Amino acid sequence: MTVKLTVENAVQAKTEIEKLEAQGFTHDDIYIFAHDKDRSKHITDALDTENVGMKEQGFLVSMKNITSSRGDELRTKMASVGLTVQEAEQYEKELDKGKLVLIAHKK
Repeated sequence: MTVKLTVENAVQAKTEIEKLEAQGFTHDDIYIFAHDKDRSKHITDALDTENVGMKEQGFLVSMKNITSSRGDELRTKMASVGLTVQEAEQYEKELDKGKLVLIAHKK
């Protein structure tokens, strides 16, 4: 099961995370994406959500992302946690607008 949401800021993200937890998702199931790496890291740390890493993407894709553009990296990461390629492209456009994307994905 995968839930996808866009929000304007970290306050809205926190509210949505609480709703997702009430639906049975854990912090390990929830990912937050922002176009800016620093913003993404700060919000992920502050709201104690999961980072997309080798566990989700695999070693080779993780290494490829080091040299990819930020947009390519984000689309790859979103696809690795439950989105289709088309959905990842759509949500990356939302990130370009300054929004945050939350993806809750139960394995």
